[in-house]
Amino acid sequence: MKSAYELAMERLAQSDPTSGAKLTPEKKARLAEIDLVYKGKIAEREIFLKRQLNEALAAGSLDESEKIRTELARERTRLEEDREDEKERVRRGK
Repeated sequence: MKSAYELAMERLAQSDPTSGAKLTPEKKARLAEIDLVYKGKIAEREIFLKRQLNEALAAGSLDESEKIRTELARERTRLEEDREDEKERVRRGK
């Protein structure tokens, strides 16, 4: 006798057959490479924008510092979304 959880998982697997697809070692390596590349891009942008933020704070420009903080958050979010999009393309085999 199967539990409700097991039945639900079977229905889920039937509705999306690609969700349970196994990743090949090549795809796993590519996903790890994508993580490293985007980790570097995020770090690069953070270093650049934090330097600008420190300069703005030293100059006493609170408006400019707030704009830089907003840009930093926006850049990080954009790069994380780009990373996930690229990883999803790899998972789908495109």
